[in-house]
Parts: sequence; structure tokens; C-alpha cells
Amino acid sequence: MSVSITALYAAIFALWLTALAINVTAHRVKFSVGVGDGGNPTMLRMIRLHANAAEYLPITLILMGVYEINGGSHLVLHLAGVAMILARLAHASALWRSPVAGPARQFGQGTTWIVIVALSLANLWKLLA
Repeated sequence: MSVSITALYAAIFALWLTALAINVTAHRVKFSVGVGDGGNPTMLRMIRLHANAAEYLPITLILMGVYEINGGSHLVLHLAGVAMILARLAHASALWRSPVAGPARQFGQGTTWIVIVALSLANLWKLLA
């Protein structure tokens, strides 16, 4: 069974994670921070941008891959993938600008959770149906 849809989003998310990792390194150089955040709140935010994505994207891809392997709907997979891209972009752009959890960051985090729950339920539905 092909997992070409999951592969598409895995590639996009891997590029996103790499961009966020490069951003952390660039800020480490800018602020001369070797390890940790060096007590710099901007550095901490840049680290959290990467870490937050690294915490949520792998489980999303696992759920997408399993759902696709089990013959899940291509539409559901694309909806989940696009929603996750929008969620992660909103979350990162908001956290980049400010440590305050404003509407864009709340949208990003909330949508992330909704996608993960929806994919979990879709997988359970495939198993029980």
C-alpha cells in the first residue's frame, strides 16, 4: 500500500522542522548562546518554535500514515495535512512575534489538537467499522 499522501506532508513538515532548526542555530550565533537559551527570552521563543513543532508533527504523521495504510479517505488526509500546515504556520508566526498567546497562536495550537484528535478518531473508526 502506497502512502504517497503522507509522504507529501512528511516532506513539507520535514522542511518546516529543518527551517525552524536553522532558525535556532542562527539565533544561537546572533546571541552567542552555546547551550540552552542563555537566559535570553527571544532565544527561548526560537527554541520553543522548533520544539513545539517537533512535539506535534511526528504523531500527526504517524496517524496519517496508519490511516492511509488502512485505506483511509484521501480527502480526510489532505484536509488534515492542510489544516496542520495552517495551524503550524499560525502558531509559529504568532510565537515568533510575541510570547503572549494571542488569537493566531491559540488558533494554531487549537487546530493542531483538533487535527490530532480527528485523525485518532478516524483511525479508531477504520478499526471498528
